[in-house]
Amino acid sequence: MELIQNYISGKYVDPRSNSKLELHEPATGVVYGQLIDSNSEDVQEAVSSAKNAFPSWSALSLVDRSNYLMAIAEEINNQADNFSKFESRDTGKPLSLARSLDIPRAISNFKFFAEHAKDFKFEWDLISDVSINHVSRSPLGVVCCISPWNLPLYLFTWKIAPALVTGNTVVAKPSEVTPYTAYLLGDVCSKVGLPPGVLNIVHGKGSTTGELLVNNKEIKAISFTGGTSTGKLIFKNASDSFKKLSLEMGGKNPAVIFDDCDYDLMLETVVRSSFSNQGQICLCSSRILVQSSIYEKFKSDFCSKVSGLVIGDPMDPMTQFGAISSEQHFLKIKKYIEIAIEEGASVLTGGNVEKLNGRCSKGWYLQPTIIEGLNHSSRLNQEEIFGPVVTLQPFSTELDAVEMANSTDYGLSATIWTKDLDKGQRVSSSIDAGIIWINCWLLRDLRTPFGGMKNSGLGREGGDDALKFFTEQKNICLPK
Repeated sequence: MELIQNYISGKYVDPRSNSKLELHEPATGVVYGQLIDSNSEDVQEAVSSAKNAFPSWSALSLVDRSNYLMAIAEEINNQADNFSKFESRDTGKPLSLARSLDIPRAISNFKFFAEHAKDFKFEWDLISDVSINHVSRSPLGVVCCISPWNLPLYLFTWKIAPALVTGNTVVAKPSEVTPYTAYLLGDVCSKVGLPPGVLNIVHGKGSTTGELLVNNKEIKAISFTGGTSTGKLIFKNASDSFKKLSLEMGGKNPAVIFDDCDYDLMLETVVRSSFSNQGQICLCSSRILVQSSIYEKFKSDFCSKVSGLVIGDPMDPMTQFGAISSEQHFLKIKKYIEIAIEEGASVLTGGNVEKLNGRCSKGWYLQPTIIEGLNHSSRLNQEEIFGPVVTLQPFSTELDAVEMANSTDYGLSATIWTKDLDKGQRVSSSIDAGIIWINCWLLRDLRTPFGGMKNSGLGREGGDDALKFFTEQKNICLPK
């Protein structure tokens, strides 16, 4: 049985910890390997390695660091089929999705920050009648990147790339549920000659390894993506040391559909925005708000489209909808469907465990589920499920739509569907969300700020925001 090792000082190392976790393939429910649950010695070894590598890495030119990122991107691209296969195995998502979204985006993350950093202003002068001020941005030192299980390599590299290009050294922890492509990344770094200690990858649970990283005094910043409850705990634990924090957390994202939308485009996109990756994307639409005049038509058409999604083995090229990424999460989603029924909801389609034959007979499959009949204060409309369950709610006026959209503690993203762009802009300006798409979904310009409001986040990622987060400003003043 394969053991996933830590990657420290440019090589895979045996653990100090004797504690190990089982790794399952969601599509089959079968254990395929074991993972180290790193202890304090493992974590300190990685932090010390990063600290030792920092002086020489930060002293490299920006061009040299960018070239390393480009080399990593090219090597992942060379191994894209292998990365895609293991990303699908770890997460249960269709292989076609890993090939078209996850791995290409991981490659793009390295390429984007390698180029974008060259246009970033790391130093400048401010001159007045009495002084000359030289302002500069410098790397922080050792930083920690903690990524989630739903888009493993995609979000892992989204954090690592800007941290490295700005001159920091990194200790990174992938999710213990889906660690394999992060594990493979260590081999890529060795192949391209990334200096030892610049990137260190440690494995383990959030409650053990993650907490040790957050509490480590030598780590200067934490970039985290994951659940809001974990983000709050990180915020609390890091407060004593005043570490810089970037927390991208949960969402309860509305899709607001007006009766003057491009109906066919909307329908096709909302199916995708609701159920891509089995609804396990933080930006997925989970509350579908539909203007009353088209509510019945939309309900019928939406249910028809969703019930036709092909559920199957992620390795089958015909599969559109794969397995839930862990048994624990599978049981959580099932429980929410039961809660909906207890609250008096109607399940319009789905709502059941999907039983497959063959190698996937013991996998964790749920049917994509559409629910109506709950008001916006119900648990299913307030709590993040993070799975293939959406609710339908009708609204009458623009004001109603805005009030319903804003009626949760989350504020990550929203989508607005209308041909009236003035109305689209007006509604967007009134909705409390960090990312709003009008007549589209998941179009991403990596230069733009990414993050949420309220309980959905603290700070922003992407573009200049990421480079600013991983650097510290200094002002040197001289009399003129």
